[in-house]
Amino acid sequence: MHAVVVRVSINDAEAALSALREQVVPRIAEAPGFVTGYWTRRENGGLSMLVFDSEDAAKAATERVLSGMPDAVTLESIDVREVVAHA
Repeated sequence: MHAVVVRVSINDAEAALSALREQVVPRIAEAPGFVTGYWTRRENGGLSMLVFDSEDAAKAATERVLSGMPDAVTLESIDVREVVAHA
C-alpha cells in the first residue's frame, strides 16, 4: 500500500469543511485503488493521509487531489509514501 500525504493551509475554515465533505471526500473515495482516507485539521492547517492499494494508484490520485483543491485552502505539500505498517 501507498499513501498520499497532503498538507494545506486553511484560508476559510467553514468553506474548507463544506468543500471537504461535499466535494473532496466523495471524489477521492471514488478513485481507483482507494482504501481509506483521513483528513485532519489544527488551527489553520490541515493534514490528510489517503491510502491506496498500490504506488501507481497513489501517484494517479495526486492529480485528482491537485485538480480538486478547494479555493478555501492553499496546498503546502503533497507526497506519495510507502505504508510500511498499520494496525
